[in-house]
Amino acid sequence: MLFNSIEFAFFLPLVFLIYWAIGYAHINDTLKLRLQNAFILIASYVFYGWWDWRFLILIAFTSFCSWGSGLLIGKSVSSGQSVDGHKKAKFWMVANIILNLGILAVFKYYDFFVSEFGQLFGINTDSLLLRIILPVGISFYTFQALSYSIDVYRGKIAPTKDIIAFFAFIAFFPQLVAGPIERATNLLPQFLQNRKFSYDQATDGMRQILLGLFKKIVVADNCATYVDQVWATYDTQTGSTLLLAAILFTFQIYGDFSGYSDIAIGTAKLFGIKLMRNFNNPYFSRDIAEFWRRWHISLTTWFRDYVYIPLGGPRIINPKHIKHPERYKKLIIIRNTFVIFLLSGFWHGANWTFIAWGAYHALLFLPLILLGKNRKYTNQVGTYTDASGTEHLRLLPTWREVLQILCTFLLVVLGWIIFRAPSITQAWEYICGMLQLGTLRASYRFFLPNEYIVYPTNLYIILMIVIEWIQRNKQHGLEVLNSCNYKWLRIVFYYAIVCLIIQNAGTEHTFIYFQF
Repeated sequence: MLFNSIEFAFFLPLVFLIYWAIGYAHINDTLKLRLQNAFILIASYVFYGWWDWRFLILIAFTSFCSWGSGLLIGKSVSSGQSVDGHKKAKFWMVANIILNLGILAVFKYYDFFVSEFGQLFGINTDSLLLRIILPVGISFYTFQALSYSIDVYRGKIAPTKDIIAFFAFIAFFPQLVAGPIERATNLLPQFLQNRKFSYDQATDGMRQILLGLFKKIVVADNCATYVDQVWATYDTQTGSTLLLAAILFTFQIYGDFSGYSDIAIGTAKLFGIKLMRNFNNPYFSRDIAEFWRRWHISLTTWFRDYVYIPLGGPRIINPKHIKHPERYKKLIIIRNTFVIFLLSGFWHGANWTFIAWGAYHALLFLPLILLGKNRKYTNQVGTYTDASGTEHLRLLPTWREVLQILCTFLLVVLGWIIFRAPSITQAWEYICGMLQLGTLRASYRFFLPNEYIVYPTNLYIILMIVIEWIQRNKQHGLEVLNSCNYKWLRIVFYYAIVCLIIQNAGTEHTFIYFQF
């Protein structure tokens, strides 16, 4: 079931009404909470099983094992502060990690490694391939389940005995298939306490859903029309066509993925649930480090918390036996940076292009972290500080910021070509073709049979950029304050966005990140 489908348009209101009917039933709070969680779980399984009911077996198994490991970890630790207790707790944590990553490896990576092994040694491996369907969202809910057992082991959260609440935490349908990848410390407690309907929260959620649908249907899907046609015949296109398609794909993947996150976060608000922010205007970044603090925040922070910091993080103790400790530190930093980015790339899929994409960003990121400039831009772009020390937003960025944003954006565009390409060879051919500057033309009509396709898309992209620039200090582009004036103007603006969504809702395009 897609967020931009007719089925979901009927599914969401129905679930919303039943959920809050339970919430306002004349029963005790404990029973009310259990019934709401049970209903959310059922609705989430219906939502997920809409693709293939067999996927439910896997997510239920993953949920049960992670829930059980949490109880075993908690029991081992509570049995005393003995060495044996902590060893048992670590054993159950590691066992759950191996189990979940093993499942992920079989479904997502087994065929890839077997095929590559066969090609390397000239062996026919067709009979060894599983050719099984990749369960939708497996990378997302697996990481969410892993974070629970790790956090229980670290003592950041107590293990829960409420199996229904835990299953609902793993399978919560708004963020089940494409994130945000939630932490148990944030999301699970919300399923363990009573929730009350908030009109302000619900209306803000509806605005965020509207923004997400605009990004997906109006921006991303229109970009996809052009991008897919160019990539199908990229070897015959001019440099201008390839450059345009690369730029449009950059906005396509942003509109598609951030649009999904907006819909997911907004939908969760309708049920009194707060999910973490997943995007923070990444294309306004002034360097690559800032881009990665703004892009897919739930994944980057997951790797930071559960991989980078355990590997040593930013603080590396000088070992006494090392002759050149500073040099050693730099080598460890280089290693950790490449590990994180390569894992991030490989997380996206079983293809060398994703690994190359991760390595590319590691090479861009490395100079910043070695020079200690990876946190140079932590403030909001386009701001100034007055004499009293108060920070204000500028109407426009400075020329320096414009150049920094454009340079970072072009580097990101180049990376998305690698990400989008079916193979590294095709990525290289595409880039070489794009850089043939002598073939640039003044018009894009030479490719499209219907030239009107590109020009409205450009306007939609500009509209999205303007909205996000004006609202860059807000949680999302359509967030407003209750005290905000000109209510009639907002209503007209919302109506215009709805009209654009309806106008462009011809066909359903699956979300890009569903394949991960």
